[in-house]
Amino acid sequence: MRQLYSISLWLFLVVSSLVCFSFALVIWLVTWPFDRNGLLLHLFSCFWAQLYFIANPLWRLRVEGRGTVPWRGAAVLVSNHQSMADILCVYGLYRPFKWVSKASVFKVPVIGWNMVLNRHIRLVRGDRESVRQMLDTCRYWLRRGVAIMMFPEGTRSKDGRLLPFKDGAFALAMENGCPVIPIALTGTARMLPKHGFLLGMRSDCLLRVLEPVSPADFEGDVAALREHVRARIAAELEAMAEESRR
Repeated sequence: MRQLYSISLWLFLVVSSLVCFSFALVIWLVTWPFDRNGLLLHLFSCFWAQLYFIANPLWRLRVEGRGTVPWRGAAVLVSNHQSMADILCVYGLYRPFKWVSKASVFKVPVIGWNMVLNRHIRLVRGDRESVRQMLDTCRYWLRRGVAIMMFPEGTRSKDGRLLPFKDGAFALAMENGCPVIPIALTGTARMLPKHGFLLGMRSDCLLRVLEPVSPADFEGDVAALREHVRARIAAELEAMAEESRR
């Protein structure tokens, strides 16, 4: 049963992605002269991602605190990372941002092409030149008042436990004087496990945006900022788990 369910959803994802990318390409062509930050294309991409919750009533997403994320203004969004399905959920914010994603994702047909159109930020892990270019591109978007979105764990958690955070997102926020906005996310590991293509038949996902953290409060101490944000997300994940058991 689960195999048939997964095959059906993957077929729907492939067909819908081809159709949605056609619309995305038209939006990109039409809006490029006057929408250089790609806001309209990004909002369409948000709808595209939410389509899979709309089409499948067994997958549910609740977003709390959406209004905390600004429509305009530099900010660094950071979230825990359990599954590739996290991407679908974060798009549910319907707020402008640029992803930082590993370069291989940009090579995925249709999905990667849309990331190129949206001018998201690619990163080759372990490549120092790629890291430098990624940071420069992040600075460019922050100067333009566009938020960036990063998973500071650097990879998906195998068992849902929060991994150590890397410095990059917090150093950028410190350097650019912009807030870090923590996001706690649960339920996605059941939708799409890290290793495997069998999809979860039922998933209740919750994305909760926490209050912004000002780097100015940490007097240039990137490590202190990093650990403070990680502790906030960890505590919220525990609270969310407790709520789900009630």
